[in-house]
Amino acid sequence: MTVIDTKEQLPTLHDIHEIMKALPHRPPFLLVDRVVSLEPWKTLVAFKNVTINDDFFRGHFPGTPVMPGVLVLEAMAQASMLLLHFSRRDHPGEAPEEIRDLLKAEDLSGRIAYFASCDRVKFRRPVVPGDRLDLQANFVRFGGRLWKVTGKATVQGQRTAEAEMTATF
Repeated sequence: MTVIDTKEQLPTLHDIHEIMKALPHRPPFLLVDRVVSLEPWKTLVAFKNVTINDDFFRGHFPGTPVMPGVLVLEAMAQASMLLLHFSRRDHPGEAPEEIRDLLKAEDLSGRIAYFASCDRVKFRRPVVPGDRLDLQANFVRFGGRLWKVTGKATVQGQRTAEAEMTATF
């Protein structure tokens, strides 16, 4: 019997311990397991391993477990907050000039970000146990106390969801 390994090995840029220091969320609402790529102030790539042990499967379509779409959206939002956090922490000098001025004026440390809006949300396919939910957050703009990003979620290269999201501090 030949065993074929279909899971690609991804590097770990930030592991779950760093993620838990960056985000206030805790299981079952911590929805990012690992950050694998960061282009400061531009894009972040992360993922969540979806397992049948995830608490939401107990009540969401028993017999046909599907990850709730709002949690896929939340996972994209958490990835966007990690983009801001790790960019600010590790690459403050690389921020675009207009953002640098805002960051000097605004002390965001210790503040919690809340959804302000979600636009152009589309769900394209279900996420089920055994999937690795790949997340991408792309910076759009930062102004005042608003952080705007686009998010994309995929499983094995197939788009599962996308959205434009705004957070406020």
